[in-house]
Amino acid sequence: MSISLYPFTKEQLLPQEEKLEVGRRKSELFIGIPNETSYQERRICLTPDAVNSLTFQGHRVMIESGAGENSSYSDKEYSDAGAEITNDTKKVFGCPMILKVGTPTLAEIEMMNNQTILISSIQLKTKNKAYFEALAKKKITALAFEYIKDEDGSYPAVRSSSEIAGTASILIAAELMITNEFGKGLLFGNITGVPPTEVVIIGAGTVGEFAAKTAIGLGATVKVFDNSITKLRRLQNSLNQRIFTSTIQSKALLKALRRCDVAIGAMRGVDRCPVIVSETMVEHMKKGAVIVDVSIDTGGCFETSEVTSHERPTFIKSNVLHYCVPNIPSRYSKTASLSISNIISPFLMKIAEDGGLESAIRCDRGLKHGVYLYHGILTNKAIGDWFDIPNNDINLIVF
Repeated sequence: MSISLYPFTKEQLLPQEEKLEVGRRKSELFIGIPNETSYQERRICLTPDAVNSLTFQGHRVMIESGAGENSSYSDKEYSDAGAEITNDTKKVFGCPMILKVGTPTLAEIEMMNNQTILISSIQLKTKNKAYFEALAKKKITALAFEYIKDEDGSYPAVRSSSEIAGTASILIAAELMITNEFGKGLLFGNITGVPPTEVVIIGAGTVGEFAAKTAIGLGATVKVFDNSITKLRRLQNSLNQRIFTSTIQSKALLKALRRCDVAIGAMRGVDRCPVIVSETMVEHMKKGAVIVDVSIDTGGCFETSEVTSHERPTFIKSNVLHYCVPNIPSRYSKTASLSISNIISPFLMKIAEDGGLESAIRCDRGLKHGVYLYHGILTNKAIGDWFDIPNNDINLIVF
């Protein structure tokens, strides 16, 4: 048997064309940002700096004239950042991707093209079946800020909003203590020789945590009530100091409310926030005490709470001043807009880098979790159960 001295053919020995791995093709985004029409909504999804980053990468951003004014951003700032400014609302809603803080109205959905991508909040408790049917009819792919997850499994938009609301609740209370007709001129804090402000916080979640941090920073004495020992323990560790904490027991809570200057409602519920403080308890509070019910977004945890507005934020009941404005972050619209922009911008960049939303949600579980409609198909079981709408698991559609 003869053995060849040349195991390779002449063709194989010739220089071969190098084969490189084919990367994913980047996608160019065309984003429309309309004016906010939701009640008391003053925020905007992207700041001029975020728009500049997107346009620098070759993406297009079209903004309706005046969309940033309530957040102290002018049309000129957006124009200088590379955005296209227009007065034509239909033109903005005609963009392939729509960014909106509040949910669009049925009339606004009608202006959208088929297969549009919508990224906004969902505010589920304010929605009805017709809203989802209108989106489905247009075969919209919709993502909700509230449902998008971070790498650690947390909800960055929800946490950011709660941080602002918690901090703001104490600042609002401090302001009301000055202007309150019962105790005009009271300073929130701890001044030598003067008893410190006493604050009761009901709820030990993110809102309660940041309310406690702010109140302690101003020198107040803080008491926190919650039925979750785990949350109370986590709060103690986060504050890095020991404060009064207790499960919600009527006798202990009433005693604390009788002595406090400020009470913050920071509870959350599955459907409606549970009513923790009865009208009788409020009647036993100090004359001129301040209640800030952050939980009013989901019904309020004080029985005496009634929804108010940014224009007329307070009312008096049982000689106690109540502040019950929903969507507190909107009061601090520029800070809140910066926060939303910081959260959403990296996701937009990722969608572009991955070659579009379809590829991005395949690669990013957190982003996929934010999808509640995929080409008109409802993919969120909670929404389906709530409104009795057929739904599909997105993992069986996109994999």
